[in-house]
Amino acid sequence: MTSPLEATTNPFGGIIPNPAALPPDANDFRNRLALALAAWREEGFKAVWLEIPIGLAALIPVAVAAGFSFHHSGERPNLYSPGMESDEYLMLTLQLEPGAFIPPFATHYIGVGGVVLNGERELLVVCERHRNPGQPPFYKLPGGAVHPGEHLVDAAIREVLEETGVHTQFESLACFRHWHGYRYGKSDIYFVCRLSPLSSQITMQEEEIEECLWMPVDDYLGSEATSVFNRRIVRAALDHPGIAPESMQGFDDREREFFMPPAL
Repeated sequence: MTSPLEATTNPFGGIIPNPAALPPDANDFRNRLALALAAWREEGFKAVWLEIPIGLAALIPVAVAAGFSFHHSGERPNLYSPGMESDEYLMLTLQLEPGAFIPPFATHYIGVGGVVLNGERELLVVCERHRNPGQPPFYKLPGGAVHPGEHLVDAAIREVLEETGVHTQFESLACFRHWHGYRYGKSDIYFVCRLSPLSSQITMQEEEIEECLWMPVDDYLGSEATSVFNRRIVRAALDHPGIAPESMQGFDDREREFFMPPAL
């Protein structure tokens, strides 16, 4: 049976309608979706992944009425407005086969912090302007969130530069922290990176940073105002070589990055 909706498949028994080929009229979509679902069930598919661009938002209640559930929202290259960089969409899913496995959307945030130590054993630290109510000022490593599609190496260098104005070179991953119950109920992985400074002049990002300075690392490690966690991760970066970025034959460095321990 030929499906009335243009679609592709994935290796797991999933059917993926082409968002660029969805009919813009809600009644037309309702009729064609009903025929398509019957055909896909007959052909033995397990689940449907339906991506609806925001420009076709009128189709969403039709899909929900047909049994689809919200999975996630995001951005794709714009399909309907040439010249615009991206188009928001909503992904909906439907189990055609009872109990069919549909993996959840991304469950983690990814962050980076940079341990930047100069030749005078001074550590680059920042005090954030925005803190929780009642939280006193404290010094921490410069860093922040990894952008979608961004490598850890690039994110660490970018975040340090944005917050402090200091140019750096990535050396290695020192350690990481995994934390549940973060923002919006998601989990968080925070990578601590060793970087070496290529410049020393500080140009502080005043919108987010209240203070930025080079602090003697022994003062930072010995201060009662430094948390146990911050002392431990800085010590880890100082005492161990960490794992360094490495290219791997057969893999595109633009898509994947690998970190390996030093060769024995």
